[in-house]
Amino acid sequence: MQRRPRRFLVLLTGLVLAAGGLAPPGVASGGSTPDDQPLPGYTIVNPPLPPATVHGRPSRVLQGVHRHAAYDIEVPPQWNGELVMWAHGYAGQGKVLTVAPPPFGLRQRLLDQGYAWAASSYYANGYDVRAGVLSTHALALRFGSLVRRPHRTFIIGASMGGHITGRSLEQYPRFYAGGLPMCGVMGDNSLFDFFLDYHLVAQGLAGIRAYPPGQDYLSVTVPKIQRTLGIDTLPPGATDIANPLGRQLRAITVNRSGGQRPGADRAFSFWQNFLFSQGGPAEGTVAEDPGQLATNLRARYVPNTPVDINRTVQRVRPENVRARYSPFLTQSPQIFGVPNVPVLSLHNLGDLFVPFSMERAYLADVSRHGQSKLLVQRAIRSTQHCEFSAAEAGAAWDDLSRWVHRGQRPAGDDLRNPQVIAAADYGCRFSDRDAHAAGSGTRRLYAPCP
Repeated sequence: MQRRPRRFLVLLTGLVLAAGGLAPPGVASGGSTPDDQPLPGYTIVNPPLPPATVHGRPSRVLQGVHRHAAYDIEVPPQWNGELVMWAHGYAGQGKVLTVAPPPFGLRQRLLDQGYAWAASSYYANGYDVRAGVLSTHALALRFGSLVRRPHRTFIIGASMGGHITGRSLEQYPRFYAGGLPMCGVMGDNSLFDFFLDYHLVAQGLAGIRAYPPGQDYLSVTVPKIQRTLGIDTLPPGATDIANPLGRQLRAITVNRSGGQRPGADRAFSFWQNFLFSQGGPAEGTVAEDPGQLATNLRARYVPNTPVDINRTVQRVRPENVRARYSPFLTQSPQIFGVPNVPVLSLHNLGDLFVPFSMERAYLADVSRHGQSKLLVQRAIRSTQHCEFSAAEAGAAWDDLSRWVHRGQRPAGDDLRNPQVIAAADYGCRFSDRDAHAAGSGTRRLYAPCP
């Protein structure tokens, strides 16, 4: 997987930090739009949030609009003076801004432990990490004027919210005391490389040149590719592919998504149709079309047989080179790997929407900067995107909180050793055995843990 050049990284990181949280003129500032109104073209839907019951008493809920983004704040009756910011994931390309509380049982857990939480809609939708970083930080500051300045502020995010979490820790050094990215885009733009890889490799194996995609790509070309590779009737969770071309696509996809690991073959059949859907024609800004950042110029695909795909695959340069390699806070910015505070992450082993390779890329970045001791990562044996039980998310939060407060670095999984990752019991240590026993979600795609 291609990673960004590291030469002059210290200089670039300094430029990022020097840029602070300033947004481009007319974006987060809104021009003439009042601060308590959404930007032109957007509307806000944020119905009243009923207070939670915390140890027999109601919480305090505050809702409003700040810097063109809707927000929810909830404070328990006996607040411990600390705040958790929730960063939501991709909300589509629509023009309606909404807010949601922390999922996975975290809302109640945080309140019961005495933490306040706050969540922003962000001032824009789309794949706009910049909007998430700026709106979340602005709301954290707003909390201080509405309630009281917190002693500590944490940040938690899922999916694109993980990308927001990773960049927020670097954009505002030590403003946040710790981060919990879940199913996060921690490899930043290499996610879009992964999507591009899938289409170009599939096309190359099928002998069909179809990039850039035409208007009939999804309706005509993709079904033809799937038939040629023998995966057009592959049921979700299946492991048998008779066609060697289909097996080669699966093996390359497994390697590009994080390497051989439990459930990987079943994950391919679960996700292969969806991955083809991520390649239709698109245009617009990076937030509207992040695929313009993708490239496979340096990609080397394994296995390279029966088709010599590395020789025949179409090579594509990034359409927007400036945005891909910019050190600044763009709509899809880099994460450099310098969190400077404790980070504990969770990722689903079989997720191919935001694949496990995101975690390995982030580990490589953090290690390169000598901050490995600040990162703990955990693999969860499930295949849906962001498929975590309350027990898994809750344990991760508790361990991160304990790490920040007491300096006790928690245990994690080994993401460095391919042989460890490929072991049949990998991911068992932190996966919810009760969820597997109950057969919830995609847990039964994995063998029971010993």
